[in-house]
Amino acid sequence: MSNLASTKMLALQFSITIAVIVLAITSKQSIASEKRHDTVGSIVSLDRATELTHMVKHDCGSCHGMTLKGGLGPSLLPEQFKDKNIEYIKLTILHGRNGTAMPPWKSIISDDDAQWIAEFLISGKINQLNQ
Repeated sequence: MSNLASTKMLALQFSITIAVIVLAITSKQSIASEKRHDTVGSIVSLDRATELTHMVKHDCGSCHGMTLKGGLGPSLLPEQFKDKNIEYIKLTILHGRNGTAMPPWKSIISDDDAQWIAEFLISGKINQLNQ
């Protein structure tokens, strides 16, 4: 093999190595970014979590106050749930509360969605919406 061919081969190998390294770094950053945005768990996709976060802020906020500190309905901040478990909150979301203005959401959201919202409320990450 001539020096020119050898140099071209070396340059090609170097370019491929750099491309693989850049791809690996980009993939790792993308995965890390997804993990940062996955606010609670993996029961819903990142896109669905974004939709549900919007729903909590706007739909729930219309009764529970735009800062979720209370309004027609009680506060949805973590302190409100210190004596409640996730299943209780999930069932309240899905089936509503008799004798109150809290409607059932089971015709609009899935069990997994309600589970995610309940975990989101208890986690305290809801406070990030108010910043």
